[in-house]
Amino acid sequence: MSAPEVPVRRQTRQRTAVLALLDELDGFRTAQDLHALLRERGDAVGLATVYRALQALVDDGLVDVLRSEDGEAAYRRCSPVHHHHLVCRSCGTTVEVADPPVERWAARVAAEHGFADVQHQLEVFGTCRACAAAAAAQR
Repeated sequence: MSAPEVPVRRQTRQRTAVLALLDELDGFRTAQDLHALLRERGDAVGLATVYRALQALVDDGLVDVLRSEDGEAAYRRCSPVHHHHLVCRSCGTTVEVADPPVERWAARVAAEHGFADVQHQLEVFGTCRACAAAAAAQR
C-alpha cells in the first residue's frame, strides 16, 4: 500500500503577492493591513482573497500567525525552524528567538503530566527599545 498523496496547492498570483509583501515587512501584520498595502501597490486583491491566501500560507507552514490581545490574527513570514517571538505592542516590531531552556522546560512539564507529542507556541509582548525611548522623550 502506498502513502496517500498530498494535494499540491496551486500557487496563485494573489498568494504570491501576499507572500512577497510579507517578505518585505518586519513584524506581524493583520489581513486588513496587508490588504491596504497591496491596494496601495496597485494589486487588485480582495480582502476575502487575502484571508484565504494567508490561511493557505499558514497551512503550508510558510507564514506564522498569532492572536493579539484583542483576538485579531496577525501574520508574518518567519524562519522554518521552531522559534518564539518578542513582539512590540506599540509598533509591531518582532524578533525571532530560539531558546533551548524553554524547549527543555516544555518537555519536562509535559513529561511530568504524562503528555506526549507536545507542541507549543510562545510569544512575549512588550515595548521595544525605540518605542520605549520615544515614550520616555514625550514625558
